[in-house]
Amino acid sequence: QVQLVESGGGLVQAGGSLRLSCAASGRFFGGYVMGWFRQAPGKEREFVAAVSRSGVGTDYADSVKGRFTISRDNAKNTVYLQMSSLKPEDTAVYYCAAGARSAADMKVWDYWGQGTQVTVSS
Repeated sequence: QVQLVESGGGLVQAGGSLRLSCAASGRFFGGYVMGWFRQAPGKEREFVAAVSRSGVGTDYADSVKGRFTISRDNAKNTVYLQMSSLKPEDTAVYYCAAGARSAADMKVWDYWGQGTQVTVSS
């Protein structure tokens, strides 16, 4: 069983940057594809980014491409989401996820964190 804990959320001005972290428990962290999703009030949870087991391959939602960077440090059992040029539309609860395969459909992911709030003010 894998437990995921997100951190690094907070309040930031539009145009600013924020770095989210997701710490995973247990061994075999390197065996999972890792991803980030987000959910704004009144909206469905949406895919943000994913990173391969090795950390080499990445995938991003069109809305964040060029602004967000996902990375992982398997030695630290941690995945990161570096967010730059933040917009008010990025305001949401951000969730870390782990799974055997990557997909925009959240139902294929096996484990989820509790989320961390990101608020971008204009």
